Amino acid sequence: MNGTTDQTRHQDRVWSVAEHLDDVLSKIGPLDPIELQLLDAQGCVLVEDITVPVALPPFDNSSMDGYAVRAADVADATESAPAVLTVIGDVAAGSGELPGIGPGQAVRIMTGAPVPPGADAVVPVEWTDGGTGQGPADTMRAHSAAPQDAGGEVRVHRPAAAGAHIRARGSDVTEGEPALRAGTVLGPSQIGLLAAIGRGTVRVHPRPRVVVLSTGSELVQPGEVLGPGQIHDSNSFQLTAAARDAGAIAYRVGAVADDAETLRSTLEDQLIRADILVTSGGVSVGAYDVVKETLAALSAEEGTVEFRRLAMQPGKPQGFGLIGPDRIPLLALPGNPVSSYVSFELFVRPAIRALMGLPEVHRPTTPAKCTEAVASSPKGKRQFLRGSYDAEACTVTPVGGAGSHLIKAMAHANALIIVPEDTTEVPAGAEVDIVLLG
Repeated sequence: MNGTTDQTRHQDRVWSVAEHLDDVLSKIGPLDPIELQLLDAQGCVLVEDITVPVALPPFDNSSMDGYAVRAADVADATESAPAVLTVIGDVAAGSGELPGIGPGQAVRIMTGAPVPPGADAVVPVEWTDGGTGQGPADTMRAHSAAPQDAGGEVRVHRPAAAGAHIRARGSDVTEGEPALRAGTVLGPSQIGLLAAIGRGTVRVHPRPRVVVLSTGSELVQPGEVLGPGQIHDSNSFQLTAAARDAGAIAYRVGAVADDAETLRSTLEDQLIRADILVTSGGVSVGAYDVVKETLAALSAEEGTVEFRRLAMQPGKPQGFGLIGPDRIPLLALPGNPVSSYVSFELFVRPAIRALMGLPEVHRPTTPAKCTEAVASSPKGKRQFLRGSYDAEACTVTPVGGAGSHLIKAMAHANALIIVPEDTTEVPAGAEVDIVLLG
């Protein structure tokens, strides 16, 4: 008798948003590290410290198109009395054999080309006659023509100090210097650095694979004609897009009919490619809530999914558990579009980012003044209203009503307005906390 009473009390328990989220995150850790090609690692979290194997740049090179010279040879150069140097060759980017420069000599050099021995400065082509005997105004056109033969002359009209226009070896990073630390999220700049130091692969926590499916015999694929009592399946598209936005590799399975055996076999088929499963619909107390019926009947070997009531609006019914031999996390969300999306933002997105090993898994929150009054917020429930946030004015305006089916309002919102459990009304101009979306 006591066991039955305890079970009934457990089922009647109402969870807070924080309790449910804490329970989800307590059962999820970063995915095991793998070695990935650089572009495949974009958005992933680095799991190793990276040091620089070779200095960047690896050799002294020119930062300008111009002439490599000895600074002493052009120290007194002026417009009226230019330094006249003998051009002994050309050096392009990627050149291997470099001519040595002696007194009174110069080498035509391109941006990125190695500085030849003997040279300690680069004179930009604009400071010369381009080796044509003309003035500086004509040098850009002349320099773009075919290279001149060695033995010509160039007139330099301005002095260049030692080191001028030379990118010194190691001026970016030196050999053995730390490049990136473990825990770094790899964006375009970090991937560029890894490529520059010669790393073709890197060890990271991979992006999780998220499988999304919605349930309901009334759901029809977008693009198909609706029959009586049918609606287009929006949840699977919305949640798949949200999973990708969170950094995951997301697979949309689509709508599954209200049939327990079909749902069970679909889930079993998807376990092989899932790091997390997300369903929408069928989790409340209706006669045809197939998700709840199917997952609650799992054996101990198949896993356990618990269905709960949360003190929140929208999104009161939620399910969470670990299923399959590998105990893949499954989050069962309600079916109304707004309830489903809000639930994703609060619970699934943090779970995805925890699997990625990211240091911060939550959306940022910020205070803002609510421009309109909010009336009749349910006491004892944390309400999440759609809002339009103006960052410049630091204000937020409710968008649409509180109905969990109003998907258009969700599409025009960039924030969720949080109304705490003990607050039933928010006067216009009052400060509220908001969750920033996107």
